[in-house]
Formats: sequence, C-alpha cells, structure tokens
Amino acid sequence: MLEKYTKEFSYNVKLSVPVIMGMLGHTFVQLADNIMVGQLGTAELAAVSLGNSFVFIAMSIGIGFSTAITPLVAEADGAGNKADGKSALKHGLLLCTVLGIALFALILLAKPIMHLMKQPPEVVELAMPYLDLVALSLIPLIIFQAFKQFSEGLSQTRYPMYATVVANIINITLNYLLIFGNFGFPEMGIVGAAIGTLVARVLMVVYIWYLLKSKKKFHDYVTGFNFRKLEKKVMNKIINLGFPSALQMLFEVAIFTAAIWLSGVLGKNTQAANQIALNLSSMTFMFGMGLGVAAMIRVGNQKGLKNFADLRRIALSIFLLTFFIEIIFAALFLLGRNWFPSLYLDLNDAVNLADNTEVIIIAGQLLLVAAFFQISDGIQVVVLGALRGLQDVKIPTVLTFIAYWLIGFPISYYLGLHTELKSTGIWIGLLVGLTASAIMLYIRFNYLTKRLIENQQ
Repeated sequence: MLEKYTKEFSYNVKLSVPVIMGMLGHTFVQLADNIMVGQLGTAELAAVSLGNSFVFIAMSIGIGFSTAITPLVAEADGAGNKADGKSALKHGLLLCTVLGIALFALILLAKPIMHLMKQPPEVVELAMPYLDLVALSLIPLIIFQAFKQFSEGLSQTRYPMYATVVANIINITLNYLLIFGNFGFPEMGIVGAAIGTLVARVLMVVYIWYLLKSKKKFHDYVTGFNFRKLEKKVMNKIINLGFPSALQMLFEVAIFTAAIWLSGVLGKNTQAANQIALNLSSMTFMFGMGLGVAAMIRVGNQKGLKNFADLRRIALSIFLLTFFIEIIFAALFLLGRNWFPSLYLDLNDAVNLADNTEVIIIAGQLLLVAAFFQISDGIQVVVLGALRGLQDVKIPTVLTFIAYWLIGFPISYYLGLHTELKSTGIWIGLLVGLTASAIMLYIRFNYLTKRLIENQQ
C-alpha cells in the first residue's frame, strides 16, 4: 500500500533538495545578519527584527506573486510548448520588476508607522537606516525570483541554488567587514549588515542570468526579449494566478510579523527572543517550501499530461515525505530548545548578561511551541504547492485568510497581551492557525483531485 507512495521519495528529494538549499540561502542571509548583529546587543538584534518585519511582508507578496510563473512553465514544458514557457518568463519578469519597485516605494512610505507601534524608541532609531537599504534590496530579490521560478518550472532546480550560495558567501564576507569594521573597513553596525544584503542580492540576479544564458538549453528562453510586444492574455493569467498566491503567502507571513510586533509591545528582550525562534523556525519551514515547489512542478507536469490519477498519487507521496521530515524537526526543536538560542548571543558579555540570559529563556519556551507546529506548517505549505500546480488559487486564498486571521491571530492577541502566557501565548495562536490551514487546504486538495479523476473516467 505505502510502496506506491514511497517509490516517489527519491525523485521528490532529488527535485526538492536544490530548492530547499536555495530557500535556506535566503534564510541564511537573515541567520548571518542575526548572529553577527546579536554580538552588538539585544537592542540591535531587536532593530533588525523590526526592520525585517516590514521587509518580510513585502517580500512575501513578491515571492508569492512570482510563484505564478512556475506552474505555467511546468505545464508548457509538460505539453512540449517552448514558446509558451518563454512568454511566461518574459511577462513574469516585467511584472516582478514593476512589483519590486512598487514594494520598495510602499516600505518607504510606511516607515513612519514604526513610531506608532509602541516599540522601544532605541530600537526604532536603529531600525530606520537599516530598513532603507534592505527595502531597496527587494527589487533585485524579486527579479531573481522570476528567474528562479522559471528555472524550477523546467525542473531545473540547481541553478537558483548556485546563485543563492554565491550570494550568501558575499553577504557573510561583507557583514564581517562592515558590521565590525575589520581589515580597515568602516565599522557600520547594522547598516553594514544591510549593505551586505543589498550587494549580495544584486549580484545574485546577475549570476543566475549569466548561468542560464550560458546553458544551451536555456539560452533562447532568457535572451532576445521583446518587451514592446506584450500579450494581455498572458499578463492576465500571471496576475490571476500570482495575486492570490501573493495573498496566501502574505496572510501567513503577516501573522508571524504580527507576532514580532506583539512581542515588541512586551519589550526588547521578548522581541529579540521572538526573532531567534522565528529565524530557527524559518529554516525548517524552507524544507516544507522546497517540497511545496516539488509538488507544484510535478502536479503542473501531470496537469499538462492530463494524468490525474498519477497527479494525486505523486502529490500524496510528497505530503507523506514532508510528514516524516517534520517529525524529525519537531524532535530536534524539543531536544535543542535551550541550546539553539545561545548561538545567537554573547554569553561572555558581562554588561548584557542579564538581558541575554532572559532572551535565551524566552526563546526556549517559544521553541517548545514551534516543535509542535512543525508538522502543521510543513503540511500546509506542500498542499498549497500542489494546489498551485493545479492552478487552484482563489479558494485556498480564502482558506488561508480564515485560518490565520479569523482563527490564529485573535488567539495570539488575547493570550499574548491579556494573559500570563505572554510571548508563549502569541506562538500558541500561530500553532492553531497553521493547524487550521493544513486541515482546510488538505480537504480542498482531496475534493479537487477526486473530482478530476471521476470526471476523466
């Protein structure tokens, strides 16, 4: 019985590992920033957390929107239609560039909100200049996403991974030089971390374009664009798929961002602890995201072939694989919940010892809750990937809104600000929201695939 699902594991892993590595690359940029900035103090770490909370919201919209390119390219590839694949990339690239510029402008306009959010004043002051540069880095990041989603649509998941690894090396090197002022470079603190992120993301776009252009298989896809000749039908298709996908990602990222802001109301140490737990959870989430992309590619291919029985079987095999992986992560979080946070802070810093110790204790409590939501978080994101592969995006958008904002957020708000649970209560709300999302999205997938198979018989 299980063998018909487990026999797909090796191909699913082969397809998803480069995606996971690429996704982890984005998170390692944050990890490197957090660990290096954490050496400066808890106020600096909280400032990076606050600045990134604005960027994460915008980034989720950009990344979510760009995912529309993958199922269109995967379906064109499954049907052997190269022209449609190139058209999806051209129109997607243009829309992603415009969206990146718009999101950068929106963040600049939204900056004054920081003063109204009851955040610690020293944290807001540090966060302002950091945010300007990291917001600008969104433009190259979202352009990179267009190339990444195109490459993944052709089941070529390695090239975005290579570009992300190179970007990480650049980012960590610049962090080391500019945050602390090593080797004669100016000591710029968290602004140095922002410059590292911006430069790394610009070079990431240049590198992935060079990689794709250099390969014979991709050269014609990524060169010779005529942006004067645009098709309204293709634009509309990408917008109709991309906008709901952007909202789905926004609803989830925004509830985690709300957790950052709620934690800020409780104080800078709580916010710093929340940032540590969130950063660690983000890394395990990337495994689910990578498997979700594998689900989107494989379901998109089977949709192009109109093979719905195999489509369902392959998707279920990815859900099962995700379940097994997330159980391992849950165990790791349970066992290492008090040790992982100590990696982020300097425990030999006598001046900040009391603050650092408090942050580690709070972060350990949050990781206890995070251990339990590993399974829900992984399952909901892979099912969402499978639904995107089916090009079913509107109903899942409504379901994610209900799960996170009508169920999860009210619990986070009440338990976090009105009970003794405080930050742990905020994360219990996240756990409930993710679990509701996983259940509702699976019911939707189950209904759709059974209907497709019945209609074909």
